[in-house]
Amino acid sequence: MGRIAVTAGAIIAVLLLAQSAAAAAGDDAAAKQSDAAYQQLTAGQTDEAIAHLEAELARNPDDPALLINLGTAYFRANRIEESRDAFRRAAASEQRYSVELADGSWEDSHKVARRALESVDRAVLAAK
Repeated sequence: MGRIAVTAGAIIAVLLLAQSAAAAAGDDAAAKQSDAAYQQLTAGQTDEAIAHLEAELARNPDDPALLINLGTAYFRANRIEESRDAFRRAAASEQRYSVELADGSWEDSHKVARRALESVDRAVLAAK
């Protein structure tokens, strides 16, 4: 289990913590709410981020950035199957747009979600 936790940190630091373009620009209240989850995740407030993201997803269930961050938060909380589910939902979402990653780069939300799912699967295999 310890190995999964270390790998989760690497996933989060390099790959995830997505923001939509609207959230990054701070264009509206919904975007700012999504950004708050980003801030909670970067501050290590995993439980708070999960609660916030689940509430936001009740209003916008297919938002890829919210789902990617929720998958990340679930992974941090060692909720592996829920993490996988969130990443699968993000990859299959009808919504698709560029998301800003923790390193400042921008990538397609579906691509990010698929890569995150692959990272979770590799981490779980490595922990066995």
